[in-house]
Amino acid sequence: MARTFGTAGPCVPGKHFMIPASARLPEVPDLVARENYFVLHAPRQTGKTTALQALATDLTASGRYAAVVLSMEAGRPWPDDIGAATRAILGRARRTARTNLPAELRPPPWPDSWDEALLSEAFAAWAEACPKPLVLFLDEIDALSGQTLLSVLGQLRDGYRDRPSGFPSSIALCGLRDVRDYKIASGGDSTRLTSPSPFNIKVISLRLNDFTLNEVRALYQQHTADTGQNFTLQAVEYAYALTMGQPWLVNALAHEIVDRMKIPTTTTITADHVDEAEERLIVARETHLDSLLDRLRDPHVQRIIEPVLAGTEVRFDPFSDDLAYTTDLGLVRRTASTVEIANPIYRNVITRVLADGLFDGVAGAPQPRSFVLADGRLDLPGLLERFTEFWHRTEDVLAADEPYREVTPHVTLLGYLDRAINGSGFVDREYGVGRGAMDLLIRWSHTGPDGRATVQREALEVKTHRPGDADPTQAGIRQLDGYLLRLGLATGHLVIFDQRPAERKRVSTELGTQIAISPTGRTIAVVRI
Repeated sequence: MARTFGTAGPCVPGKHFMIPASARLPEVPDLVARENYFVLHAPRQTGKTTALQALATDLTASGRYAAVVLSMEAGRPWPDDIGAATRAILGRARRTARTNLPAELRPPPWPDSWDEALLSEAFAAWAEACPKPLVLFLDEIDALSGQTLLSVLGQLRDGYRDRPSGFPSSIALCGLRDVRDYKIASGGDSTRLTSPSPFNIKVISLRLNDFTLNEVRALYQQHTADTGQNFTLQAVEYAYALTMGQPWLVNALAHEIVDRMKIPTTTTITADHVDEAEERLIVARETHLDSLLDRLRDPHVQRIIEPVLAGTEVRFDPFSDDLAYTTDLGLVRRTASTVEIANPIYRNVITRVLADGLFDGVAGAPQPRSFVLADGRLDLPGLLERFTEFWHRTEDVLAADEPYREVTPHVTLLGYLDRAINGSGFVDREYGVGRGAMDLLIRWSHTGPDGRATVQREALEVKTHRPGDADPTQAGIRQLDGYLLRLGLATGHLVIFDQRPAERKRVSTELGTQIAISPTGRTIAVVRI
C-alpha cells in the first residue's frame, strides 16, 4: 500500500510519511537508560503520540526493555472518583499491552487494593513480574484532573524509590503541558494542585518542537522518492512559512494537494498549489483547527490573544499562567522580543472564527465579487467606502455579540473582506504587536489586459484611534511605508477606526478619504471610519 501524509491520529511506519522519532526526541534513550522519570509536553497534533509509539517500539525491539505507551484518557470522566478512573485506565492498559508487547512482557492480573493505591500496586506488580525493565510513556496525562490527577502523581512519586525491580524503571508523563502548569489543565483553579511541582522526581521537561525547514523538506522528499513527484524549492519554503513547521499543518497541506486536489504525479507541486491548499484547509475548518480554536473562548486564552490581535503594547509576564497555557496549546509562540500567533494559517483562521456569525441577519453584508471593476480588478476604494457605511450602521449590533470587543473593528473588516473576495483571492494577515496595527495584503486574481492571469496586490494598514490616544495617522503612514517597501508596492491604504464617540462620525463623514505621501514618496490613501 502506498504511503500517505497522515492527518488523523498517530502516524504508522510503512503507512505514512514520517520524521524518525530518534531525530525529534534524541534525549529519550539516554533518559531511559539512566532510569529517569521525565516530562514530555507539546501542543496537540505535533506528532507526540506518533513519536512515543515509535520510541516504545524501538526500545522493546532492542531487547533491553519492555516499553509501551499507555493512554490516561480513559480516566477523564472521573476527576474526583479515583477508583473508577484508575480501573478505566488499567483496563485500557491491559488491552494496549496485549496489542504491543509479547506475552512474557505483559502485565499479570491486577492486584486488589484500595482505590488510592490501585495504580501504584498495579504498576509495581507489572514491574516485579516483567523479566526486563518496564518503561511507561503515560500519554494524555493532563486529561486527568481534580483528585484523580493528584492521586496519580502522588502514587508515581511514591513508587519511584522502588524502581527498577519493584516499580517501572522509567516513566514519562506526556501531555499538552509541563507538569508545573497542570493546575490550569485541571480547570484553571490554582487550588486544584497544592504543590507547584507535584511530580518533583522528574529530571527534565522536554518539549517536542515543530518541524524545522529541513525536516519539512525531508518529509516531502519521501513523497518524491515514492512517487517521482517533485516539490519546487519555493513550494517547500512556502509551506514552512505558512505553518512554521506545525506538523499537522505540514502534513495537511501536502495531503490536500496530493489526495484531495489530486495534482497528477507528473505535475511538479508549486507555491500556487500550496496557496490553494491553504485556503481549502481554512474554509473546510478541519477537526484539528476546530478543536484548537474552540479554546478562543477560554478566558486564559482570550487574555493573551486579544492584545496580540489588536497590536497593543503589552508586557507579557514570561511566567504568566495564561501565557504558558496559550503557548502550550500551540496558539502563540514567543520570540526574542514579543508574543505572536503561532503561524500564518492560525492568524488567518482565528480572525475568521471570530467573524463567524457576525454577518448573519445583518443587512449590507457583501456577496462574493461584489466589488469588481469592468477590467476585472478589485475596486478596493469602493469596497472600503461601502464598508464604512456598513460599519456605522451596524457597529453597536456587532460589538454587542463579539467577545473580543477590543478587536471587533479589525475582525469585522476582515470578515467583510473575506466575504467580498471569496473564491477570487486571499487576505494575508500580520499583527503588529506593540505597534497598534494590523497589516493586510489582498491578493486578487483576475485576467489582465493581455488575456493572461494576473494578481492584483493591495496593502492595508489598520489602526484604531482610541479615546485619550494621540492621532495614529502619521505613525500609521510610517508603518505602512515600511510594509509597502517590503512588498515592493507603490501605494497602499491606511484604515483608521475612530473610537472616540464624539468625533467618530464627524471625522468619517467630513474628511472621508485623504491622500498622503509617505516618507519614501509612496501614495497613501487614509480612510477614516
